[in-house]
Amino acid sequence: MNPLLINLNGWEIPLLILVVLILFGGKKIPEFMKGLGKGINSFKRGLNDIEEDIKADTSDKKTSTSSNQ
Repeated sequence: MNPLLINLNGWEIPLLILVVLILFGGKKIPEFMKGLGKGINSFKRGLNDIEEDIKADTSDKKTSTSSNQ
């Protein structure tokens, strides 16, 4: 767990949200969250591609070693 989030009390979370709203404004937050969501989806897609490549590579090695015997 993140040690910063453990020490937040109940009243500190709304205060933090209020500060973010003041700093970034109401219009910028949805744009930021949309970009963050796209970034997370892209990251997950990349991880899935890497997993598929690793699985395909290991299955190729298994078939090549069994055909050599």
